[in-house]
Amino acid sequence: MTASAPRSIADYLRQLRAELVGEDPALIQDALYDAEEYLRAEVAAHPDMTESEVLEMIASTYGAPEEVANAYRDTEARVKAALNTPRATGNAAIPGDGFFSVFLDPKAYTSLFFMLLSLATGIFYFTFAVAGLSISFGCAVLVIGVPFFLMFMGLTRVLSLAEGRLIEAMTGERMPRRPAHPGHAQGFWMRIGLMLKDPRTWTTIAYLLAMLPLGVAYFAIASLGLTVSLSLIFAPLIAVAGRWSWLAGNGFTIEPSWIGSFWALPILVALGIVLLTLLMHLARGIGRLHAVFAKSFLVSRPGFTTA
Repeated sequence: MTASAPRSIADYLRQLRAELVGEDPALIQDALYDAEEYLRAEVAAHPDMTESEVLEMIASTYGAPEEVANAYRDTEARVKAALNTPRATGNAAIPGDGFFSVFLDPKAYTSLFFMLLSLATGIFYFTFAVAGLSISFGCAVLVIGVPFFLMFMGLTRVLSLAEGRLIEAMTGERMPRRPAHPGHAQGFWMRIGLMLKDPRTWTTIAYLLAMLPLGVAYFAIASLGLTVSLSLIFAPLIAVAGRWSWLAGNGFTIEPSWIGSFWALPILVALGIVLLTLLMHLARGIGRLHAVFAKSFLVSRPGFTTA
């Protein structure tokens, strides 16, 4: 091995992290996890060799830190190119292209769905976090307290990964596909201490708690926007049903008072289309902002390591 070659797993991970500076934090977390998982498995498979000897032995198969970093960059670029939806070309431009073209963006629809879904997920996350923290601190003096806390933190990290995958699917923002590696085998209490010192432990819990008010706000915006805009768009159908249905002939009135005369219907439809388009733009923007917010809370900080 050369003088600059890593002599230990910790040294290898530091060099790999340095090679990935400037890349997406989620990509860095995945790369570090894969590297540490592979290297520690190789060290465990050769107990008669030191870490430096194992690293030297697998240098040609796994690769140097800079080679691994370049491989991850190339793979990430290919994945992004494959997932990007190409814009339609050669077709007649739709009226108001640039404003109404939001209806051609799948992320606008998935972000709107995420806003509607966030009420349910927010209630679940908030209930899980409050119940877990309450029981953990309440049972801290009992024998069962520590195992329950460890189980709670393990489930919290599973939820953070699941939420990250949901956000990536809905908004397209790169999120971690692997957890932060726990590091080498350590004592029971040392592992608990590292978990308590890991900032992501507490930022993940904070994210779960914050999802309740955010979920309520997202759901209110999405549901109210859809109700108002779609009611205006379908105003002609409501008017026809209210004036010429068999119910109207039997003395029932189902036409809302806000429709007014038939002369106002085109204006109401146009207003509904504009409001729906604004809602789609807003949903797409909220999706992007929430993805950035989630990444700042759920992705491990590059400077922290349990190695």
